[in-house]
Amino acid sequence: MANHAEILRYIDSIARDKEIDKEALISGIEQAMSLALAKKYGVDDVEIMLDRETGEFVCNYEVSMEEQGRIFAMSVKQAIISRVREAERDVIYTEYEAKLGEIVSGNIQRFEGDTVIVNLGRNLEGILPRSEKVRSENYNVGERIRAMVYEVKKVGPRVKVILSRTHRDLVRALFELEVPEIADGTIMIRRIEREPGYRTKLAVDSGDDKVDCVGACVGVRGNRIKSIIDELNGERIDIIRWNNESMTLIANALKPAEVGDITLDPDVKKALVIVGEDQQSLAIGRKGQNVRLASKLTGWDIDIMTRAELEQSVAEEDAVEESGPATVDDGAADEPVDVDAPADEAAAADPAAATDGPDAPAPEDATPGDDSTAQQP
Repeated sequence: MANHAEILRYIDSIARDKEIDKEALISGIEQAMSLALAKKYGVDDVEIMLDRETGEFVCNYEVSMEEQGRIFAMSVKQAIISRVREAERDVIYTEYEAKLGEIVSGNIQRFEGDTVIVNLGRNLEGILPRSEKVRSENYNVGERIRAMVYEVKKVGPRVKVILSRTHRDLVRALFELEVPEIADGTIMIRRIEREPGYRTKLAVDSGDDKVDCVGACVGVRGNRIKSIIDELNGERIDIIRWNNESMTLIANALKPAEVGDITLDPDVKKALVIVGEDQQSLAIGRKGQNVRLASKLTGWDIDIMTRAELEQSVAEEDAVEESGPATVDDGAADEPVDVDAPADEAAAADPAAATDGPDAPAPEDATPGDDSTAQQP
């Protein structure tokens, strides 16, 4: 009985340490022993059950577990280890699958080419591939890193956790951590557009008229937004107020620039925005980032122009329309002559040709019958 009780304690210990289900572990042990006995005796109907109260193994065949020998024990041990690893893998997979889109932290353990390997604990490694790294960020072995769980998959007996530092939902997750009003649903993030490492535009809306959605995201003296910017290593974040009216949304999306008139062409989803000369560079942004992100955020193709540029463009279009296509003079002297026209038509068109051409009539003093084209003897 002492040995049987020790088996139960051992199973409890494994289940706690590996954080796996005890019943699943016992079922794995029962299956492993059944397969080992079936292989040894050449039968396929062996069933072994573990008594959950006494820890004694009960078999439907009259066999003694103590007399099975070393080979049987090693087979059972290997099978149990395999089942434990599978159970542990399933627990970790379930845990991290529930964390998709959430932020996890770990220490950078090593580099494999351009891939960063992050130690997430519990003998689990997170993978930060090159495509999910921010170009402007530096990564060093041993330093702490926070990233978003981008993908989770089973690879053999292990779990592969793909991390991301570039995904737009990383910004969403950071705001959910820093802004309680977003976490509880009072403030909603309508849309996010991001150029990792450089700039992000975030459109927010409030379900409560008494809550300033932009102010809540910024925080008192900017403390909330500052912690997020620090986590993103200085990436600029523009928080704008969402509006269902397109013209207002476009004006908000182009902030901090102040815009003037906005003309929309719904058929092609284009918007012409007029700005002052002192606001044009601000509206366009560095390398076009501001207007590019605003276009993605609003869903409109935005064209930025000053009033002077618009007037010049209109004047050029009017000049082209007024000039029109080149016209031909209707004078008879300038009309082209059809080379294929009959001789009488050509003569009517050009009297000189009628008198001097090869078919001109003979002079009056010419002798009838003389051929002016006859060869000399």
